[in-house]
Amino acid sequence: MVGDIEAGELVEVIDSHQQEEIIEVLMQQPLEAREKVEEVSADMWGGFPKVIGTVFPNAKIVIDRFHVMKAVNKELNCIRRQTKFKVKIKGSRWLLLKNNETLGEEELVKLEQVLSQSQRLRKAYEYKEAFREIYETAKTREEGASRLKDWLNQAASVYSDATGTIRNHFDGICNYFMNRTTNGAIEGINNRLKLIKRQAYGFVNFDNMRDRFLAAFQR
Repeated sequence: MVGDIEAGELVEVIDSHQQEEIIEVLMQQPLEAREKVEEVSADMWGGFPKVIGTVFPNAKIVIDRFHVMKAVNKELNCIRRQTKFKVKIKGSRWLLLKNNETLGEEELVKLEQVLSQSQRLRKAYEYKEAFREIYETAKTREEGASRLKDWLNQAASVYSDATGTIRNHFDGICNYFMNRTTNGAIEGINNRLKLIKRQAYGFVNFDNMRDRFLAAFQR
């Protein structure tokens, strides 16, 4: 699915994960429109750089913030599962993954009970929160990149998979700090498409589904 983030509009629906097939479909959009695209928000699929570079020659790749945090949270949860707790705390997973600033007093007490049982888990949690804070407070690309580099050097002692993923997509991740572009609007479009599918009781034919989706966003 390809959407216009600013307009909140669906642009295209593509039944493929092959680079060349995606490029072929997107190249049907007018060159003038494609040249005006300045940023493309995407996840960390390895095929996007070639697709975006070919189709949108003036655009920068912005790795969606949600997917980066998801990589950190996934490894944090793995560390939680590896921890041998003397006392089991119900809901420990959600306590660790939620933003610290959204926790209530009782939740903070339970969180401390969880973290007090493992120094490794405490460090992993603190690094997760420090990483989130960079996203929240960095004002420029240069500041974001500098702070992320420091975080990577420190967090590598706890996070191996996530730090490797971030290093591999570093430039695209740092591009977020230019305009703080995210895939939030795309999620809204996706929810609307799911509703259409439910109302139609599903689609047997892809072309019919594509036509129905695009028609729903025509002005």
